[in-house]
Amino acid sequence: MRRGNNFFRRNQYKIAAVCLAAAILGLTGAYVYTARGTGEEENQQVAVKETEKAERKTVAKKETEPKQETEQDSRKTAIASTVVKPKKEIPTRTKTVAEPENAADTAKAEDNETGQTAEDETAETAAVLEPAADLHFDAQAGLVWPVEGAVILDYNMEQTVYFSTLDQYKYNPAVIISGNVNDKVKAAANGKITDISTNEVTGCTVTMDLGDGYTAVYGQLKEVPYEAGAYLEAGNTIGFVSEPTKYYSLEGSNVYFALEKDGEPVDPVEFFQ
Repeated sequence: MRRGNNFFRRNQYKIAAVCLAAAILGLTGAYVYTARGTGEEENQQVAVKETEKAERKTVAKKETEPKQETEQDSRKTAIASTVVKPKKEIPTRTKTVAEPENAADTAKAEDNETGQTAEDETAETAAVLEPAADLHFDAQAGLVWPVEGAVILDYNMEQTVYFSTLDQYKYNPAVIISGNVNDKVKAAANGKITDISTNEVTGCTVTMDLGDGYTAVYGQLKEVPYEAGAYLEAGNTIGFVSEPTKYYSLEGSNVYFALEKDGEPVDPVEFFQ
């Protein structure tokens, strides 16, 4: 019995040491297990955070890209809106004409479109900017009638002529030729316009130097497209027949035409062809 107790006592310390070691190992294992579990959880949380961060970046990028595209579109629209358009559109021809082979065909093609020849247009509206030579009045060639119409009042500086509107007889240094309002008035001969003025008797009046001392005076006009100094050829349109002034109201619309030689009136009818 005493031997057994001694044996137990001798081994009691060993048993206690073994138990203590086992306890220490158990605690160490539990700690390691707990630390490992904690590390895995932290890694999982980090992974989740990284995933959420990546998703937020993707969403932000998707929201930003349309905005950038919209801003680019806005800039394109602003640039397009600053393009200056022509003030005027170039008219297009509605009638197709075959291409002419030479200048003569060109003039002919234009005549077919307008119904008016180039020669007629030149004769009606062209004005020579500079004279080809010194002015010379050809008395043999004579004068062109400034307007087609009957002579209402004849030229007469020897006997008086009755003026209906004035109800009196007086000398007449010109011929009064009837014409419709807006009729074209033509230059009677080649000449240079020296004066354009208006007076109460003959209204808008144009004076032309014909050369060799001859001067032509046109009255009762309107819409004269020239200025003093312009050179015209016989047949050019000087202006148009206007309403008569109060001095010729009963005679009706007309053209007042006078011809002078060295400042003295002469009968223009003697020169009309």
